[in-house]
Amino acid sequence: MDPRRRLGRVGRVRLSRGAILLLDLDPTRGHEQRGVRPCIIVSDPDIVADQRFPLVGIVPVTGTPGQGALYPALEPGSSGLIKTSYALIDHVRSVDKRRVRSVFGRIRPDEMRAIDDGLALFLGLADAGPP
Repeated sequence: MDPRRRLGRVGRVRLSRGAILLLDLDPTRGHEQRGVRPCIIVSDPDIVADQRFPLVGIVPVTGTPGQGALYPALEPGSSGLIKTSYALIDHVRSVDKRRVRSVFGRIRPDEMRAIDDGLALFLGLADAGPP
């Protein structure tokens, strides 16, 4: 399925944390998500807005259901997604802002919290105790 079909136009949205983007992720290797697909910006808002930083942290989105904290569900609507989709936390990566094809919408605050929780788990930041 063409990933662009899952995205509806939702007016003008800035490049910012929680925004849904259409990105070209190629070239890739191995099991990395590839092709043109929706992704969510997870970088700090100050980093995203600063022109000195050409990269932005993203999490790709898929329509294939996943289970557990690393695959939170994303509902259609203001996000620009036209069906329930899933964030692929274990595919977090940085990409050049020039890969952005378009910005479609924004995820809800509760969905961003679920992504933050998944990132903390995946990156080993969930436990603030000593190593």
